[in-house]
Amino acid sequence: MKKMSLKATFSLLNVDYVQLNKDWNYKNVTSTFYRIYLIDGGSGILYNPDSTCTLEKGFLYMIPSFTTCNYYCAESLGQYYLSFIEETPDGTSLFSSNRKILKVPAAPADLVHFKKLLELNPDRGLKRSNDPKVYEKYPVLQSFRELNNYMPIAAYVETQGIILQLLSRFLTPECFQATEEAIHSKISDAINYIQTNLHKQLTVAHLASRANQNPDYFSRLFNENTGERPLAYIQLKRTERAQFLLANTNLSLTEIATATGFETLAYFSRIFKNVTGQTPSEYKKNKQLI
Repeated sequence: MKKMSLKATFSLLNVDYVQLNKDWNYKNVTSTFYRIYLIDGGSGILYNPDSTCTLEKGFLYMIPSFTTCNYYCAESLGQYYLSFIEETPDGTSLFSSNRKILKVPAAPADLVHFKKLLELNPDRGLKRSNDPKVYEKYPVLQSFRELNNYMPIAAYVETQGIILQLLSRFLTPECFQATEEAIHSKISDAINYIQTNLHKQLTVAHLASRANQNPDYFSRLFNENTGERPLAYIQLKRTERAQFLLANTNLSLTEIATATGFETLAYFSRIFKNVTGQTPSEYKKNKQLI
């Protein structure tokens, strides 16, 4: 996990301060990027089938990539927000085993960091709309990502550093529970192997053999530690990686299926729809068209 985190690059998409109202009401949002919020007034709610989190003044919140979430504000909400994308050479993700809404008490430095980000990155807010269906389109995301290429090197590096400092606030044992210490070592190793070899053939028998365990016992142990059977977990992680590639690249469906280890386009489409409710073509169309 430590080595993987060092390989990740976290690039700015958006940062701004907004005053929200009852129009901030969106359901079933599953983004390919991270969000961090700092609340300075009012209240709101983040929720999904697993948890409900009240947005309140003096707290910092993070929604990792691929964490399905609903957003609700009854009256008003003052919010600093930051969104950023995570990229690694092998497609792994720091919070791949911890897709939860996270909350920590805000520290004075957090507000300083947000204000510095706004100073370094003016006009990086969502001026057009707060609706995820609008700002999560591929052309919009690409336009924000490309702005990083035109930043002065000093501002770019400082922005990277601040993103890492804000991200580190959620890497405490209380928040970051999905670590090697919390998961059986053989399952932790299997998870890392899966995440870095999605493009290869992955079977329960092979994973069990790597762990020197009986396949049935390995499968039960994997389920006890992750809440998923190995095959279901592999399909989920392949689908998440495919979502990222569909939303952030111009690769063809065939290229994405190959890159994520799906043997055929038909199998790719079936598993992708089972997980997301959409076919890859439908998902790509929704992300590409404005």
